[in-house]
Formats: sequence, C-alpha cells, structure tokens
Amino acid sequence: MENFIYNTPTKVYFGKGTEKEIGKIISNYGYKKIMIQYGQNSVIKSGLLDSVLSCLDEYNIEYVLCGGVEPNPKLTFVRKAVEIAKAENVDFILAIGGGSVLDSSKFTALGAVNDIDVWSFAMGKAVPTSALPVGVVLTMSAAGSEMSNSAVITNLELNMKKGFSSELNRCKFAVCNPELTYTVSKYQTACGVVDIMAHTMERYFTLFPDTDLTDMIAEGVLKSVIKAGKIAIDNPTDYDSRATIMWASSLSHNGLTACGRENFLAVHQLEHALSGEYDSVAHGAGLAVLFPTWAKYVYKKNISRFAKFARNVWGVNEVDDEKAALLGIDKMSEYFISIGMPSKISEFGVSKDSLDRLADLCTFQKTRTIKSYITLGFKEVKEIFESCY
Repeated sequence: MENFIYNTPTKVYFGKGTEKEIGKIISNYGYKKIMIQYGQNSVIKSGLLDSVLSCLDEYNIEYVLCGGVEPNPKLTFVRKAVEIAKAENVDFILAIGGGSVLDSSKFTALGAVNDIDVWSFAMGKAVPTSALPVGVVLTMSAAGSEMSNSAVITNLELNMKKGFSSELNRCKFAVCNPELTYTVSKYQTACGVVDIMAHTMERYFTLFPDTDLTDMIAEGVLKSVIKAGKIAIDNPTDYDSRATIMWASSLSHNGLTACGRENFLAVHQLEHALSGEYDSVAHGAGLAVLFPTWAKYVYKKNISRFAKFARNVWGVNEVDDEKAALLGIDKMSEYFISIGMPSKISEFGVSKDSLDRLADLCTFQKTRTIKSYITLGFKEVKEIFESCY
C-alpha cells in the first residue's frame, strides 16, 4: 500500500426531508448573502427552489439567483456568474442540482475571489489561493462532485472540456435526499450509474499493486450500484435503491476507493474529448461506450487484475485468467446496454471523419500522453475511438 492522504471535510446531511433544513444549516455557518446556482427548469417545476427560498427567508438569509446552468457546464456562464458574485458581494454559493451545477458553482467560487480568469486554472496556467465556500442540495446521483475535490468546465470557443482538482473545491456540506432523484429520467439515471461505476473502476484499474481492503471497498460499491441501478430504472421511486446510488456517487469520487494507490482517470480523459466536441453527449453515456473498449485495448497488460474484477464483481467462474478477464469486460458492456446505454460512438451522430479531431483534442494537439496500462498517445487514442465507432 502506497502512502496517501485521505481528506473528506464535507459534512453530509443524508436522508428524507434534509433539504428542509437548508436555512438552518447555512445560518449555523454564519453566511449572510448567498448565490444560488441551478440548472434549467426542473428545480422550479418540482417546487424545490421555492422550498429552499422559503427556508432561507425564515432565517433572513439574502440570496441572488443564478439559474441556467447547462449539462457540460460552460465557461461563458461561469464568467457571467463570477461578475455577479463579485458585484453582489456574496459570501457563499449554494448549488441546487447535480454535477453540472456543482462544477459551475465551484469554478464560480474560484473566480469570485481571484482576479484571474478561471480557464487559467483549468489549463494549469495559474493556481488559485482561495475560493468562496460552496454547498449543495443534490438532485442527481452521478458525478460525486458533492464530496470530490474536482470540477469540470467546457470552453465552447475551443470545444475543450477540462477538469481542475484542488482542495479549494471541497464542499462545506452536501444535502442528500434520495427522494429528490425520483423524477430523474431513466436515461439520466443510467448515465449516473455508469459515471459512478466509472469513477470506481478508474481507481480500481491502477498501475499499482493490488490493495486488498481498498479493492474490496471498490468491488462492494460496484456490486451495490449494479443491483440498485436496475431496480431504480424499473421503479424510480424505490427509496433504498435511490439511496444506494446517491451514497455510492459520493463514495466513488471522494478518494476512498483510491486509498493506497494512484489513479489517472484515463477513460475520463477520452470522454472529455468526446463530450467537449459534441456537447449533446451525456458524460455517462460516453463513458458507457468508451470503458469496455478501453478495457479490451489494455487488459493484456494486467490480465490478473481484470480477471479479479470479473470474478469479484460479475461472478465469472472461468478458471483461465484471460478468458475470465474478457468475460468480465463483456458483462460490463452487456450491463450498460441493459440499462439503456449506447455501445458505439456512431450512435451519438459522430462522423467517422471526426475521430482524428477527437484524438487531437484528447492529446492536446499531440502534446500530451495519458497514463494507463498502455501509454495513450494520439495513435492509441485514435485506435480506441475507432474500435468503438
């Protein structure tokens, strides 16, 4: 086991009705004027936004509304939100939504107290020194951003999607009521399940030696989500399955399943190129296409690891390691298809002529490689895109 630092400072309020405590929670922190970021219309139609505002009014907390965050959150929106946050002198940002709203809120929090464009942070050209505190009322289980130190933003001018990790991105608190996810569509529920699994598998398939305890935690998260995902898609108001998925979302991306080893999120880098170029591609759907293809591309570099995954997660009984490894990858792909996910990039309307462009975006115009079992440069990345076309 390698040395590690495990830091999870986010306070989680989990369970039924917890969103009704939001005024009290924020008041206890002493924040006086907050910005509320949310997505399109769902939190308005559901009545959740009005409920939150009533709770804030009860505790005399001022607020500024900043709605309209899109999936794959945009840099243009964040830049406008930063201007508003500065002009209004807000001291806290509350996200109401899922990963996209949280990512937007985190970047806004960085920009509000640093006189540097936030894209410089994403590109590694500058390092922030502080950020406004952020909290969330979670409405979708997927990204795990509620407990992670990461945020992702899309620059439409460059068609580039970039992540930024920093301890400044950690939420002060996360309000997690699984009931708020009942109205999430079957497709988006499935996308969330894939994202949770991918976050866990990215840390499981590591270049480092097996770490038994961390492995078993990861395997437990995967098996729980696989079971709960099917139930929630068939019965959207099943509380226990929704609760399992919501808690797994947090655990999959808060560092727990990476303790004792390093990870590189190689498949996420591939997917960021895809959904950065094609904004209509849901992140989880892109991962569902790419993960099995990546696995078949690299598995021979660690057959025993993929065989362990097949046996412990998917119940494969094959004694031959290589056959078991391939069966496990096939079962992963079959599961994704069974919950309504695509299996080929072409299903997104992507033209085959654009694969060079995707590989170019992923490798930053052939200036970087991605760590994996096989180092992924332009040639390897393009071959993976071609294999799942």
